[in-house]
Amino acid sequence: MIFLYRYCRMLEEGSFRGRTADFVFMFLFGGFLMTIFGLFVSLVFLGQAFTIMLVYVWSRRNPYVRMNFFGLLNFQAPFLPWVLMGFSLLLGNSIIVDLLGIAVGHIYFFLEDVFPNQPGGIRILKTPSILKAIFDTPDEDPNYNPLPEERPGGFAWGEGQRLGG
Repeated sequence: MIFLYRYCRMLEEGSFRGRTADFVFMFLFGGFLMTIFGLFVSLVFLGQAFTIMLVYVWSRRNPYVRMNFFGLLNFQAPFLPWVLMGFSLLLGNSIIVDLLGIAVGHIYFFLEDVFPNQPGGIRILKTPSILKAIFDTPDEDPNYNPLPEERPGGFAWGEGQRLGG
């Protein structure tokens, strides 16, 4: 839960700042792919895989951040998902869940950040406009003139009218 909170927050405040619909689309895309892949490897609970996916996307978008694992191992952020997978292996857990999260995170990262920047590459993942309409705030219209009841006191404060004139 701590990893989910921390890396979700860092993604939302970092590379997804002001792009809430894109953030929700990443969740939906990752959840859909994990559900499909989870059927093939007989995984029912995908929470840890989802967390690893978020860690993977964050770590690839922040490649120069230095990490420290229990004060023993220093490395750069792109290695964090692999270090977590190695730790799971040391604890005797199955690494299939971690590999699933890394695979889905890599697919998202590649389709969103790598492929569109290649020569001849296109952006395959596009956030649906319905999500943008629900989650993103519309741009303010510079020509908007508020109604008198929306102005403080109903007066045209600050519009340059002289007092007593």
